[in-house]
Formats: sequence, structure tokens, C-alpha cells
Amino acid sequence: MAYGSAIVELAQLDAFIAAADCGSFSRAAELLNVAQPSLSNRIQSLEREVGQPLFERMGRGVKLTDAGRAFLPYAQRVLRTLNDGLMVLEGTREGTAGRLSIGTAPAVGTYVLPQLLKIFCDNREGVDVVVRTGHSDEVLQLVLDDDVQIGFGRPINHPDIRTIQLYQDELVLVVSSQHRYAKRGSVKVEELSDESLILFDRDSGYYGMIMNLFRDLGVVPHQQMQLDSIEATKKMVEANLGIALLPELSVDREIRLGTLNKVHIESAEPVVREIAVMYRRNKPQSGPMSAFLDLLGEIYGTRLPR
Repeated sequence: MAYGSAIVELAQLDAFIAAADCGSFSRAAELLNVAQPSLSNRIQSLEREVGQPLFERMGRGVKLTDAGRAFLPYAQRVLRTLNDGLMVLEGTREGTAGRLSIGTAPAVGTYVLPQLLKIFCDNREGVDVVVRTGHSDEVLQLVLDDDVQIGFGRPINHPDIRTIQLYQDELVLVVSSQHRYAKRGSVKVEELSDESLILFDRDSGYYGMIMNLFRDLGVVPHQQMQLDSIEATKKMVEANLGIALLPELSVDREIRLGTLNKVHIESAEPVVREIAVMYRRNKPQSGPMSAFLDLLGEIYGTRLPR
């Protein structure tokens, strides 16, 4: 540490502060668990570096000179700042401080990630969390570019990325509580061609899954609307402007409240989408990232390799 043309060592500051607090070189040496000659040498070296005596030697005790009293709060501030920095480093290793950056597909970011982050952040208030959204291929690129540490989306294989499946999200047919299918609970395949289908996010994987389902069923749906968000789609269905196939996790609340009703499509196979976590292979992980991966492993009962 430079002081003008002088070089001040942290061990010298430690000795200086201890001696100031104790009023004795011998008691300060005991406090720091060093030999008294060693402590005296540190203080003498510090005085030579700053060019002024910092202590008045008085027999068995010492007291600060005017220069020593002026210098003491600055020396204390240096060590306090250093200790604060070391605590932050400890936190980043333990996962209680630092930064966690996440990329996520919109549906996961809206309906799954808030609950995960609530659990994670309750005991890690010192961690700054950054979330970026995009389609799954965009999330993969964010991870590859190191713009985020962890990504969520449909599984995409890449040699540099670990892709671990976490859960499956089923697409379910929902209608308004006022719709004629609401109380029936099921619908025949051929009836769907008479309904106005509301679609969301043409660029997402969900769109292709929905269209593939109708093709497999031999039904040509009447597309009333195309929207860019699940939330907007739910509102349109609640207003009875049409029906929609939506991720089940996204409509759980509305189904419980009774504003939307889940309807089974007879003779149709379940339409399921896998959701995976993605992160770089062979890359050192920060404390927050490791802690978050541990949390995912606990919640979803799967092993996430490091």
C-alpha cells in the first residue's frame, strides 16, 4: 500500500491499531499472537515509512502522538474496508453474496422462477439477481456468450452446455367459465373445428406444438386471434372470445379461482413440453450459482453435475 513515496504494509497497520488500543506493545503482541520484538519492528518500520513518530514510549506503556491520533481513524478504516471485502468474498464462496444471472423462457420466468427465487433469496439477501427472458434458443445463446450463468427453456443439446431436464409442462385446453364446454369437462375432437382458437407467441415452441396437435387430430382450427403473451391470451379466454391451449402451470391460479375451466380433448394424447436447466460445462461456478443449482436439485429431485 503506497503512502506518498512510502509503502505501508497491512501487518504494520494491524500492529499500530492494536498498540493504540492496548496502550502497550507487549499486550498488543499478545493480542496479535506475535513476539513483542516483531510487533515493535513493524511499528518502527511504519514510523520510518510515514516519516513521523506515532507513539510516545513511556516506560512500560505507550500513547499516541498527535500524528498517531490523526492517523488512527484512517488506519482503522483501511482494515475495516479490507475485512468488509473479505466478508464479501466469503459470501460469494458460500453463496450468500455476489451475483446470479439467469436467462429464461417467458413461461418459466413468469410462472416458475418467482417461487424458486423467493426460496433462494430468503436466506441470501446479499445476492443480486439479474433475469433476462427470451425464447429457448436465445436463452442457450445467452449461456454460451456468458451473458447469464443459468438458463431455463426447452432442452437443446450443445457440446459446451449441460442440459438437465427438470420437469414436464402439459398444454391443456381451457375455456371461459361461461363457455358451453365448461361444465362438460370434455370435448370431442370434431367439435374443435367449430371453435375460435386463440394462439399465443408464434415464435415460441408452444405454437408448433399446438399446430402439430390439431394436425394429428385431423382438425383445421379457426384462428380467431394471435397474441404475444400468455397473460393476454388468458384474458381473452376469460372474456369468452375463444378457447386456447396453454401451459398448465400458467393457468393453475385461474382454474382454482374458477375463471377458466380445463377441458379434456377426447382421444388426444397429452401434449407435454420438457423444461430443462442449461449451464456451461467445465466452467468455475460462483457461490450463488452453486447454491441455486443445489436448490434446483432439491426441489426437482435430480442431480445437477458440476
